[in-house]
Amino acid sequence: MEFGRRGAPPLVALDSLTLDVPHGQVFGLLGPNGSGKTTSVNLLCGLLRPTSGTVVCEGIDVRRDVTAVRTHLGVVPQETALYDDLSADENLLFHARLYGVPRGERRGRINEVLELVGLAARRRDRVGTYSGGMQRRLALARALLTRPSVVVLDEPTLGVDVQSRAALWERVRQIADDGGTVLLTTNYMEEAQALADQLAILDHGVLVATGTPDDLRSQLGQTFIDVRTNRVTADSDLARLDGVIDLTWRDGIASVSAAGDPATTRRILDWFSQYDPDAALVGVRRPDLNDVFLSLTGRALRDGGAA
Repeated sequence: MEFGRRGAPPLVALDSLTLDVPHGQVFGLLGPNGSGKTTSVNLLCGLLRPTSGTVVCEGIDVRRDVTAVRTHLGVVPQETALYDDLSADENLLFHARLYGVPRGERRGRINEVLELVGLAARRRDRVGTYSGGMQRRLALARALLTRPSVVVLDEPTLGVDVQSRAALWERVRQIADDGGTVLLTTNYMEEAQALADQLAILDHGVLVATGTPDDLRSQLGQTFIDVRTNRVTADSDLARLDGVIDLTWRDGIASVSAAGDPATTRRILDWFSQYDPDAALVGVRRPDLNDVFLSLTGRALRDGGAA
C-alpha cells in the first residue's frame, strides 16, 4: 500500500503484508506509530483502496464489493463518534436504522447489546454524561448491533479506567469464544497478552513477527536480571561479560539482558558478588511482550508516518 506525495517518492505504508485471521480468535496487531496498523484497519473496512494485492473478508474481495463486506463488519474506531446529546437508546436506534437492522428486531437487539456491555441501567441517560469507559462500552455495543462475524477494535481501551478496561476485555473475549473474529490494534502490551490468541508485529509497514504471545516471548531467548547496586555503571566491564546482550543502569538498579541459559545467569550473579558484595538481587525474569516489542522495533520515539 503506497501513498503518493507531491515532489517526493511514494510513501510505502504496508509492504507485502500477508495475514490470515481465523474465526474464533482475537488477533492482535502491534506496532509503533507509523507502522501501518491503522492503514491495515482502513483497508479491511474499505476506507482505503489497496494499490496492489487483495483484501478479503469472509470470502469477499473488499475492492469488488465493499458494501457486502461491511455487512459482516462491526468497527470500534479510536474516536467513539457518539452523539452526546442523545441517550444510549437513541444512539443505538439511529445506528440500527442506518445499517438496516429490521424494524421488528431493533428493540430486541438494543436490549441485548446494552445488557452485554452493562449499560442497561443507564440507557435513557444522555451519552454526554457518561464516563470515557462507558462511552467505549457503548461504542462496542453499537458495533455489535448488526451481529457481525468480524469485529475490528482500533485501540478500544485507550484512556479508560482499570474497571472499564477489565469489562471491555471480558466482552471482547466473549465475542471470540462465541465464534466471532476480532482484529485488535493496541499499544498496551498487557492487553495484547491478556486477549490475543495470535499476534502480528509491524514496523515501518513490514511484518516482523507473528505467533502466540508465549511463542514470541520464548523466541527472544533472553533472561532479564535486575540487581540493586551503587557501584555498577552502564560502561562497566559487566557489559563485556560472555553472554551479556545489553546493560542499563539507572537509579541504583543494574538491568542486564543476557542469553537465556542458566550458566550465563550464574556467571552474571557471580560477577556481582565479586564486584559489589553489597549488591542485592531484585529479580530474574523471562521476557515479556514489552521486551519483545522493543527488541523488534527499537526504542526510538515515533511521531508519525504511515499510521
